[in-house]
Amino acid sequence: MRTEELINALVTDEPSTRKRFDFIMAFAVALGALVAGSLFFVAIGFRPDIDQAVRSVPFLFKFVVTLSLATAAIGLCSRLARPGVPVKEWSYALAIPVILLALAVLAELMLTPPSTWAPSLIGSNSRFCLTLIPLLAIGPLACLLLALRQGAPTRPGLSGAVAGLAASGIAATFYAANCTDDAPLFVATWYPLAVAMVVAVGYAMGSLSLRW
Repeated sequence: MRTEELINALVTDEPSTRKRFDFIMAFAVALGALVAGSLFFVAIGFRPDIDQAVRSVPFLFKFVVTLSLATAAIGLCSRLARPGVPVKEWSYALAIPVILLALAVLAELMLTPPSTWAPSLIGSNSRFCLTLIPLLAIGPLACLLLALRQGAPTRPGLSGAVAGLAASGIAATFYAANCTDDAPLFVATWYPLAVAMVVAVGYAMGSLSLRW
């Protein structure tokens, strides 16, 4: 299919074209998660106290945040590749992990003494967080960018940035199983910094590779 024909098909949201691209995106997400998961299990692994951590609400809450981020970003990423397709609902969905994390931080500040705030925020794994999340995001980001090239994104930089957001959500989900810092203050500080690094790379790569 020529570029003009592909764009017209995506604009009109033809069922066959939509199904084909949805399959490509699903495959990219699955392959990216497989790459990130393989790297995680081979080189990083679960935290030592994982059997106890899975019974901890703060530990499990990290996955609620990271998975909601990944889900919303993947949905938005898919729609940005199809010109004329509404993106407002999925844009709003990106607020879900932000709101959840903000509420968790507020609860922590209300329920814990001020003397514990700084140690909770600093934690003991900030350097690992800033290193491992971007590292784990490399595979998912590459897969998503390749998938986006099968579409027709009209805003390549934004599309690449959202792909970075989705990739970092996948990466953060794996990293959360290794990170021993479960405090919302830590998660709200260091996870977004790591995510921002991947988003910046995604924006740069998208600007260069997604133009048509």
